[in-house]
Amino acid sequence: MGAAGLIDIKRRIKSVESTRKITKAMGLVATSKLRKSRKELTSSEEHYSLCEDIVNELMGVIPEDFDNPYLKSKGKTSDKLYIVMASDMGLCGGFNGNVANNLNLFIKDKDRAKVIIVGSKGISYMNRYKFDVVGQYVEISDIPTVREIKAIYQDALYMFKKGDICEVNIVYTKFISPMKQEVKIDKLLPMDKTKGNNGNFLIEPSMDEVLNSSLDVYFKSRLRRSMLHSKASEQSYRMTAMNGATQNADDILKALKIKFNRIRQSAITQEISEIVGGAAAQK
Repeated sequence: MGAAGLIDIKRRIKSVESTRKITKAMGLVATSKLRKSRKELTSSEEHYSLCEDIVNELMGVIPEDFDNPYLKSKGKTSDKLYIVMASDMGLCGGFNGNVANNLNLFIKDKDRAKVIIVGSKGISYMNRYKFDVVGQYVEISDIPTVREIKAIYQDALYMFKKGDICEVNIVYTKFISPMKQEVKIDKLLPMDKTKGNNGNFLIEPSMDEVLNSSLDVYFKSRLRRSMLHSKASEQSYRMTAMNGATQNADDILKALKIKFNRIRQSAITQEISEIVGGAAAQK
């Protein structure tokens, strides 16, 4: 392999270096976004914890025969709704695949399952597993807004109150640490009655109005918390994937440069040998 081989290797080195710049930049962006998502998630956890405490207190004092649309489904169907948190961008390793695989293993009867997909990259996975997709929400910002949360929540709540489904679940990736994330499937609706503090409370203007308002805020808080967990996990997956790709590019570059130097040294040695041989022949 002579000059032509060296030119080919130079082209490959240039191509890998360009790819490395992209993966390095994407890794740094993912790291920055992860930092922002974790900060917002911490604030969301505090708000969610406060909402949960209030709702638990209310659920502990309501009468056993208390009728409320959030506590039971009006329909007789056994269909369940799953709000699946995926990503809008790719290059995040097995993030979307893990969510889809866990949901597929969890659901035994797909004919009784309806799916609202959040994130464009999850649509292909849901179609692959032949889920009944009844809603799609794409281009969700890295820090979900109140408007985005409200749209998804009202869509699911409408189906529940109408009686088209008997249960609403959230499928998301819980962020535990940058090195550990876990897919969770949590029930959102209907709300389970719990035994709380049976003390005396003054509830005004009425139990029904206070409970409805509290549960409405609580469910939106749970949905936003789940989305923030999913966003943080997505960035963690992408950061790991891009760092791994950058390391692979470094390994390829090292191997190509070693090969380039060996070929060049071989060519130089051959040229010297030809010069020496030609000089000897002229004597």
